[in-house]
Amino acid sequence: MKKLFSILFMTTFLFAACEGDQGPQGPPGQDGLDGLDGLGYTLEDTFTFEYFEDNNTYSTFYTIPDDVATINPQADAVLVYRLEILEDNQGNDIDTWSLIPQNFFVEEGTIQYVYNHTAADVELIIDGNFDLSELDPFFTDNQTFRFVVVPSDFAETTGIEVSNFNAVMNALDLKESDVKKAKALK
Repeated sequence: MKKLFSILFMTTFLFAACEGDQGPQGPPGQDGLDGLDGLGYTLEDTFTFEYFEDNNTYSTFYTIPDDVATINPQADAVLVYRLEILEDNQGNDIDTWSLIPQNFFVEEGTIQYVYNHTAADVELIIDGNFDLSELDPFFTDNQTFRFVVVPSDFAETTGIEVSNFNAVMNALDLKESDVKKAKALK
């Protein structure tokens, strides 16, 4: 047993004492994107939808600016929020952001804001169960949307309720000043 202990002690001593001069520093790695692998950013723009009679929908496209991190449709999610300005009890305007799809029940029937996206753009669509050609411009003109790009497993890994715009912004550590507004990007 003494012999085994002596061998282990000597081996440990030899390995600990085998430290030589430090070699040269390796080459630097490639520069990466700031933030969450280029994710976790918010874009904002205002649109007036165009009516398409052939499929009875309104639609518009938002092209993601080239100077913004690219979207990987297989790994990233785009959350789209529509602005609605409400009035509080004191008569002050309050910006509220609702995750779409979003439904509205109007006298003629139901309309719904929906969207789809690629790596380069987001298509916003207003669909409905009645003739939309006479839809009130309140729903089609000067509509403001925010597009939040996050990792596709964001809600699952963070436990955040993605329908709450402010909770998503807080989870991504984004402030109002971080929102890239269309006027600033053009």
